[in-house]
Amino acid sequence: MTAEEVQALFTREDGQYLFARWGRPIVPVVFGVTDETLAVVKGACEAVVALAGHRMAETDPELGANLMVFFIRDWQELADTPNMDRLVPELGPLLARLRAAGATQYRFFRFDAEGAIRAAFVFIRMEGALAALPAEELALSQMVQVILLWSENAFAGRSPLGRIAGGVSVLRPEIADVIRAAYDPVMPAAAGDASHALRLAARIGAG
Repeated sequence: MTAEEVQALFTREDGQYLFARWGRPIVPVVFGVTDETLAVVKGACEAVVALAGHRMAETDPELGANLMVFFIRDWQELADTPNMDRLVPELGPLLARLRAAGATQYRFFRFDAEGAIRAAFVFIRMEGALAALPAEELALSQMVQVILLWSENAFAGRSPLGRIAGGVSVLRPEIADVIRAAYDPVMPAAAGDASHALRLAARIGAG
């Protein structure tokens, strides 16, 4: 990928370049699925974490679990869940915006003092096209989108996944390259300057 293409993946709608990766081992917990689907989601998380060269753990000493994934049928479920308003800032206005936009997924992150990701929360409303996706494809796509702080438009026009012979969905090679480069130990855990994209592109080229 060119430096410009890499930069676009982390440039927000307001023009700000903002990059972050996880700064601690990932501890996922999944709500609203069967045991079979739970295994698929955790397997996708393990695969993406391994690709990044990062780590998982059984528990986070500060938070217990730091990657929470919620599968729901309607946004109202979040409003009806006890203490969800303590977990999600300004839950009421957020749900109103999600309903108005017809959104089927939402993610938000929390960061440590250095700007690295310390926790992520993923909400997936299983309706329409999302509900029709195979569990493996949906899980892999969501884990890719939470392993880094991508721009909100990074995958708006094209999924991070592609298809190979037989219709099997796999991570696009260029996106896999970005993830591996982003977790290179010599790279910073967070960055707010577009020069970071040049360094990422250089590491991809060197690989």
